Amino acid sequence: MTTQQLTKNQGLVFDVLSHSDSPLSAYTILDKLRDNGFRAPLQVYRALDKLLEFGLVHRLESINAFVACAHPHEGCHNHGITAFTICETCGQVTEFHDHVIEDRLKAFAKGRNFKTGKTTIEIRGTCAGCA
Repeated sequence: MTTQQLTKNQGLVFDVLSHSDSPLSAYTILDKLRDNGFRAPLQVYRALDKLLEFGLVHRLESINAFVACAHPHEGCHNHGITAFTICETCGQVTEFHDHVIEDRLKAFAKGRNFKTGKTTIEIRGTCAGCA
């Protein structure tokens, strides 16, 4: 999925997230898009659901916020396990993929006959700039 194939609302939500320096909640996205005709949270949530499905954005479960994918043209579905560092001071989020960690987690699950669905790792702490 390319950003050119998005609906108007999906494109607006993706644009807000991709130009943000920090993760945004759905209500913050709604506030930023009120001048573009957004009136209800459902409009944002519908767009976010599709953007998540397309692999263009990620939901940070621990802080209930969203960020644009660092690799939107590659599609994060191809990267396997996605991990994030989240600075608790400034809110900076860094997305990364580590195949060694991914392989170890897959082996762990397989050794226990556990079928994984979605795996996301969130590491919270303090970034180098805030330390």
